[in-house]
Amino acid sequence: MRSRSDSKRQAGAVPTFDAEAGLIARFGMPVAGIDEAGRGPWAGPVVAAAVILIPERIPAGLNDSKKLSANLREALYSDIVEQASVGVGIADVALIDARNILQATLFAMRSAVVDLDEKPACALVDGNSCPDLPCPAETLIKGDARSLSIAAASIIAKVTRDRMMAALAREHPGYGWERNKGYGTREHAQALQQIGVTRHHRRSFAPVRAALEELDHDHLRWNHPR
Repeated sequence: MRSRSDSKRQAGAVPTFDAEAGLIARFGMPVAGIDEAGRGPWAGPVVAAAVILIPERIPAGLNDSKKLSANLREALYSDIVEQASVGVGIADVALIDARNILQATLFAMRSAVVDLDEKPACALVDGNSCPDLPCPAETLIKGDARSLSIAAASIIAKVTRDRMMAALAREHPGYGWERNKGYGTREHAQALQQIGVTRHHRRSFAPVRAALEELDHDHLRWNHPR
């Protein structure tokens, strides 16, 4: 476990507990920070996390997960799980394709709050869309860079999803998911063309849909020659 004094902060502004303090003054404790990982990828689930920090035991070095190295995210993940209350929600590819990515994300966020060991008195949600929660909630644009609770949630969501994609990469080699986490890299695009579409791909996303249409076109061309 690291202390605030011996952990280096990232350069520039860092998250604070100010937004949480404002909500606590209005609604009481505890307050949950909520964030997600995986809205943009072509493959894999979207994962949300809800974290309730104990003000006296906030892990040192919390920041937007995108600003942290993979090793530091992993270390902070362990600190957060040890020192805070954590809930995780997952929306799979079937839900994403059936309900769209925004609705799937909101579902995952609500599921993360339900997964908490204790019911929050209020919540802070990263972004500008708020799920239907069993407590008062406010959105916070770029909250993962402004709120310690949301920053903690961003780390939990990111590490959880990265681990899931690494496991899927072992089942479906060739797409580079252990590196690109399902995002639309050149390697991933080439694999769609050469290997095809898996059940973990989001068929409602344009690049995947285009790959399926190309495969259908090739099938018709080879099976129904002029």
